[in-house]
Amino acid sequence: MARDRKGQLDRILRVRTLQLGMTRAEEVRAHAKIASEADLANRIAKLADSVAPAPTEAGSGFSLVAAAHFRSRLHQSAEHAEHRLRAAEAAAERAAEATREAKRDQSAVEKLMARADRDAALKAIRALEAAPAVRKIRHDPC
Repeated sequence: MARDRKGQLDRILRVRTLQLGMTRAEEVRAHAKIASEADLANRIAKLADSVAPAPTEAGSGFSLVAAAHFRSRLHQSAEHAEHRLRAAEAAAERAAEATREAKRDQSAVEKLMARADRDAALKAIRALEAAPAVRKIRHDPC
């Protein structure tokens, strides 16, 4: 029975360890996505700044309209990028919480295994203490 429990705890520990690894990988992916979205938002902001209207010769009304349209589109893209960044940060927070939960589950199983080992050792000690004394039969040298 104790051996079955030990095997069961070993299997549970393996599963929890795999789950922990998967949640850690998901958390790393979420942080990479945050970095990617932040980088995209920065590039869009730099593009929007570089399209700012500049004084030119009098006949360039069309280029000002085009620049204004492009700048407007860049601001829309920046808003979308900001929304994606907030979503990525929320996903990273959920992934971090999942990692913490998986770590708690794994450490709980490890504690159960340690307790089972300790209980088995105490049981063995008590069995040795309760066993009758063994009398050694010594033969005199012939």
